[in-house]
Amino acid sequence: MPQYRISQAARLMGVSPDTMRRWADAGRVRTTADASGHQTVEGAELARLAADVAGEQDRERAAGQSTRNHIAGIVTRIKRDEVVALVELQAGPYRLVSLITREAADELELEPGMMADAVVKATNVSIEIVRPARKRRGPFRGSVRL
Repeated sequence: MPQYRISQAARLMGVSPDTMRRWADAGRVRTTADASGHQTVEGAELARLAADVAGEQDRERAAGQSTRNHIAGIVTRIKRDEVVALVELQAGPYRLVSLITREAADELELEPGMMADAVVKATNVSIEIVRPARKRRGPFRGSVRL
């Protein structure tokens, strides 16, 4: 089972390490000490916390609205032209970009600094994992997906 240090868990949750420590102190998330004495969170425990936090955000939404696949964030940039608008949204550590009609952006009165939801509707979502870079021996040939 993967173990995450408090700072790593905080980054994955989109909160500060201090917030993660407060949650641990309050019993909201269980931690254990690793061999070095650092506080860690098991991957399954972090997944449970992420689902709990997402559920809290869902309850804050308007009644009658589907909350699956909604990601709350803040508009950081909007670039409008005659037909389309490019909208950038920061949701925790994630930057989401959407291309919508200018008319829709104007009707929503989108401006940097306002809260908005990114609504994801997709038939295919890919999942990738981050692997540590391997030490290469000799000349690099071909392509390797890490």
